[in-house]
Amino acid sequence: MSFLQSDHSLAMRDARRRDHVDDEMRPLERLPGVPVAIMNTYAFPRVFPFAVFMAFIMLEEGVRFLLGKGAIAVPPVSLLYLYPVRACAVAVALAYVLPRCSELRFPDFADIGRTTVSILAGLLIFVAWIHMDWSWGAQGKPPSLNPFTLPGSLMPTIFVAVRLFGAVILVPVIEELFWRSFLTRYLIRKEFAEVPIGSFTWPSFLFSTILFGLEHHFIIAGIMAGAVFNLILYRTKSIAQCIIAHSVANLALSAYVLATGAWYFW
Repeated sequence: MSFLQSDHSLAMRDARRRDHVDDEMRPLERLPGVPVAIMNTYAFPRVFPFAVFMAFIMLEEGVRFLLGKGAIAVPPVSLLYLYPVRACAVAVALAYVLPRCSELRFPDFADIGRTTVSILAGLLIFVAWIHMDWSWGAQGKPPSLNPFTLPGSLMPTIFVAVRLFGAVILVPVIEELFWRSFLTRYLIRKEFAEVPIGSFTWPSFLFSTILFGLEHHFIIAGIMAGAVFNLILYRTKSIAQCIIAHSVANLALSAYVLATGAWYFW
């Protein structure tokens, strides 16, 4: 009986591998200016949405720098208008590559035990984060733009809704695809497609954790969160579980910001 079960398990595993290969080889429609050779790489679907996200971050930082130098004369609150544009661009980029990201196994959420642990981990990250807003562990003074200073009553509501969508849905998916699916494996082996999800090495763990922290304004808090997300990855071998922990942490932080007005966390 055990022999038959073993054969069945092997057959199921081979079928999953064939499905995985079919998903990964599914061609994408050509993007203007992007070579086909790059679009067809295993890395492209995991890097592209994050690259779009970071391009907008750099644009916002550039505008903020010019404002500080007096090179442009617009109210600082105008920066808030860039966020809906960023969210739309990232959402389109993610939808474009999502069919190629077969490691996003959302049925993993059906594992109640692991999902519960991931939710609790997200809440733990939130609690730690709001107590780690140390100036010595931050990249300068945090921007603190109150969306309720936008004109009218509709614009603040739209901004908050879009911000919640970005923080709770978009950012967890694109960041976990980049940091946990791509970079943690790429740091182990350049041909990272051959590295199983959740593989551990000390260099991969340390470098990805520190770089994740450097992506965030509060660096120490970011390093803490990156370490926890990595531990979830190693424990569950599931990008979906990392996403749920990330989403819960961002949702709890967003609720805290809206309740307290601590806009520098946004």
